[in-house]
Amino acid sequence: MELASRLANITPSLTLAIDSKAKSLLAEGVNVCSFAAGEPDFDTPEHIKEATLQALAANFTRYTPSAGIPELREAISHKFKTENNLDYSPSEIIVSNGAKQSCFNAILACVGEGDEVIIPAPYWLSYPEMVRLAGAEAVIVQTTAANNWKMTADDFANAMSPRTKMVIINSPGNPTGAVYTKEELRAIVEVAADEEILILSDEIYEHLIYDEAKHVSVASLTPEARDLTITVNGFSKAYAMTGWRLGYLGAPLKIAQAIDSLQSHSTSAPCSFAQRGALAALTSSQQCVADMREEFNIRREYMFQRLSSMPNISAVKPQGAFYILASIAKLGLSSSNFADRLLSKANVAVVPGIAFGDDKTIRLSYAVGLDIIKEGMDRLENFCKTL
Repeated sequence: MELASRLANITPSLTLAIDSKAKSLLAEGVNVCSFAAGEPDFDTPEHIKEATLQALAANFTRYTPSAGIPELREAISHKFKTENNLDYSPSEIIVSNGAKQSCFNAILACVGEGDEVIIPAPYWLSYPEMVRLAGAEAVIVQTTAANNWKMTADDFANAMSPRTKMVIINSPGNPTGAVYTKEELRAIVEVAADEEILILSDEIYEHLIYDEAKHVSVASLTPEARDLTITVNGFSKAYAMTGWRLGYLGAPLKIAQAIDSLQSHSTSAPCSFAQRGALAALTSSQQCVADMREEFNIRREYMFQRLSSMPNISAVKPQGAFYILASIAKLGLSSSNFADRLLSKANVAVVPGIAFGDDKTIRLSYAVGLDIIKEGMDRLENFCKTL
């Protein structure tokens, strides 16, 4: 039996595979320090869980509108306006089963056979796969540590062709933690506007920003940017709601309607009672987000300091998210070889950079407790001394 040809070049998520392997070892009693997972280790805040329990008690368990319950879309519209200076009406907002589905929906609705999508690398590993599943071609623009892992407007312009339909911007970024400035984004928007290229702006890590960095929503920059941009966000990272599978996007009405139609034939609608929890997340105190960000920052500082002190390891200090992308170029190993040996010999799990389009790096998540980070850094340092 032959499978669909569209799956020929699709590979399983390496981050999920490594995290699964680390968890299996932990279940077997192996003391693994895992820096593989892209999810907070905090519990979902109690007021969010309580709102969901109340929804269940009230039997709020039936299908909702495919784009999400009206009150949640209203709350997202208000959030966009007050936090991001974005004017999306509720009819331009689609709630989906995670920000990942929001990205996939946007790509499926907007690009197709013969189109090209520009993706800066290192990239979140699912972007190219989504583009290929849509029948389009992923055009990878390699960035460098010297430029803080950010694509410039010139890089963007040089990668364009008559087939370019979309560019993907992820700020704050996974796996690099890079945060684009307003000036950098404005320059990219100007290039996109000249050629009417759509912008998929993945802003899922917007609340996890450190030092003097500021989050800027691409669509807020100019009227042209608003007309070209699909803004993706969600609840997983800021509210420790990864398993809840709730994300959302804002887009010009025509695109939003197309995505709503697509979603209605794929997953029907997001989980009903989970949406009540998401509503509580947006409309209640945001102190829980600030508390988690403060703890992430402590971990970030410690992990970066330890990595920076290791011979033959280098890294750019991340300004956002909860990852550090470390260079292992001086060690002379591929990222997969390094990661495999690190896990088998030192019981430390990291994600090989090849998953993100850079085989000379590894990604470490500091979304784990400081005690695990300290032990893991000791093991990593000792492991590197044996190479």
